[in-house]
Parts: sequence; C-alpha cells; structure tokens
Amino acid sequence: MGTVLYSSCSFSWRYHQQKVHSNNLLTHSSLESGISRAKVTACSGESGLVGEEVEKGSGFMKRRSVLVSGTSLISSAILGSAREGLAVVKQGLLAGRIPGLSEPDEQGWRTYRRPDEKSGGHGVGWSPIIPYAFSVPQDWEEVPVSIADLGGTEIDLRFASSKEGRIFVIVAPVLRFADGLGENAKIELIGPPEKVIDAFGPEVIGENVEGKVISTNVAEHLGRTYYQYELEPPHALITATAAGNRLYLFNVTASGLQWKRHYSDLKRISDSFRVV
Repeated sequence: MGTVLYSSCSFSWRYHQQKVHSNNLLTHSSLESGISRAKVTACSGESGLVGEEVEKGSGFMKRRSVLVSGTSLISSAILGSAREGLAVVKQGLLAGRIPGLSEPDEQGWRTYRRPDEKSGGHGVGWSPIIPYAFSVPQDWEEVPVSIADLGGTEIDLRFASSKEGRIFVIVAPVLRFADGLGENAKIELIGPPEKVIDAFGPEVIGENVEGKVISTNVAEHLGRTYYQYELEPPHALITATAAGNRLYLFNVTASGLQWKRHYSDLKRISDSFRVV
C-alpha cells in the first residue's frame, strides 16, 4: 500500500556571509507490489543550499529556484501517488475508534465485539476491559464518546440509529457498589436486581429510578448472570452484569415514537448483550 509523507523546508538568508542555511530535501522512491511510494523528508544541515554556497549576486534567484523546485517535487509526490496511499494517510488522521462490527447476516443484523486493541482502562491500576458483544440492525453505527456525556469517562461506547434509538455502554469499577468482590466479581454478589438498579440506575437515566422499573428479569448465559430491566419513562432497556473487577451496564433507549415502532428490535438488541 502506498504512502505519502512530506514536510516543509526552512531557509535563513545571510547576505554578508554569502551563505544560505537550509534544510536539505531528500527524496526517496521505491516500488512495492506495483504501487509507487514517494517520500519527502527534511534533514538539517549548515552546508548551504544542498551543500553549495550561493554567491551574493545570484543568491535571490537560486533561493527562488530551490523553493520552486521543492514545491514542484512535493506536488509531484502527492499527485503521483496511488489512491491507496492517500487512503492510508487519510485513515491515519482518523485516530481513536477501532471498528468492531461484523458484516450483516442474512437478516441484515451485525454483531459488534469490543476490539482487543481498543484503548480505555477507566482508572489507573485496573485490569484490561473484558470484551463484550451485542447485535444491531445494519443501519446502527458507532458514534464518538464525549467525556461531557451522562456517565462521563465511564462510558466506553456509543451507538445510534436515527430511525430506532441509541445505545451506550458504561464500564464502572465494582468497588463503587460493593467491597471485597475480588478480581472476578459476579453481579449476584453485588446484590439482588432491586438493589443493583437502585444503585446504578440514576447514573444511567440521570434521575431516580423509583417507580420507573416496569419489569425485571434474570438470565444466565455460559455461567454468567445478567439482570435485565425495562424502564418507562424514559423508555430504556438496561442489561447489567459483572466481569473481572468491573460492572457492565448496557443501555438501549429511544424516543416515544421510536419505542412504539421498533420495540421488538430494541428488545432484541438488549437481550443480545454478552460479556465474552
């Protein structure tokens, strides 16, 4: 895959000493798998323009010539590179999220699995986050997480669909809810479903959950227990479990109209959450 790197060069002009200090332009080219690679780098030196001393009388013209030549060289490197090379540069600038979505299945649903390479420890001294997974219709996409969001820095992921609703995942230390759980916590050791939703519910919906929990369910998958809640209002489906030394809170929420039209999809999304 081709790449393009370039940097600008600086010059300092000194008439009295009849010498120009500059950064030398070094160019390299190679051919790998049929794709040209062009690289323009700068290296410092005090040997004048590419090692040549410039006479006082012709200095301006030579300086201008080098500037034009350098600009031409950089433009040529950019325009002559393969499209794949430009794609790599563009992608490199999009730092942050690592994609974790699968291709759509025959029903048009995709599975998100938290990439092992994704950063985010949520606290010094905490163990790496155990990956989690869930399924969404193919029009759902990951969106940036802001520390100003409800839940602050403990929000690990956000997803959204303009048609159906929103998702966010909170990964919080279990020590905020119970002591002495060790490094392999279980949700049932934190407490029964009622105690757990009373403890973390307000930071998920931003208000007290009293009178808002309309259903509670306990499910078990591969030896791990999940508490599942339905709240109204606001319209929300929350799945909670524990793994390692963290509590995982998976929240699916929607507007009134979205809830009415797409409840079955929202429920399927919520039920699909697993810590793997």
